[in-house]
Amino acid sequence: MRLRQVPPMLINIIHTALVSCDGIRFQAGTSCPQCGARLSGYDERKKRFALLVEDEEEILVQVIIRRSYCRACNRIIDPPQPFYPDTRIGSPVVDLCRTLASSMPYTRTSSYLEQMGVVVDRWSVRHYAQIPHPEIPSMDVFGMKLPVSLISLSTLAGASPGPAGLDMDEILMACNYPGESRSIPDTLG
Repeated sequence: MRLRQVPPMLINIIHTALVSCDGIRFQAGTSCPQCGARLSGYDERKKRFALLVEDEEEILVQVIIRRSYCRACNRIIDPPQPFYPDTRIGSPVVDLCRTLASSMPYTRTSSYLEQMGVVVDRWSVRHYAQIPHPEIPSMDVFGMKLPVSLISLSTLAGASPGPAGLDMDEILMACNYPGESRSIPDTLG
């Protein structure tokens, strides 16, 4: 069976959503969630959010994770971040894999992702599709189901005043942060 061509507008929506997260810093609050004491910086590292291909050039989208340390209870505090447990890419990409894989085989899903310029191999698609999480909210865009998290991110990115216009909380809300019971923002109308 021949793959249907992915519309360029859809590719633009996906790339805009993912690139808008590049370089965003995710950090814990100022007080320890366990004991309430003041937190101090511990370390900072870059984490891969997505790998895109545009005009045969790879674009690595990374976010910055800043962990904190509580001197009172000696705990290292991880900040909220848009990643599912045991995954290596951002939750919107995992959502896209799961949404597409819900209606087609993993190899075809991987081929569609390649057309969209999103690099995820078929074995990773299979792994992400089998994650035991609730169903991903999705909507039909140009005849293809897309996760609402990607649409929300793209909408936020289009509405932001500049390249550094998004902040941690907006991204977490748009991604329906998997670790919290947050609601999906009403950015779609």
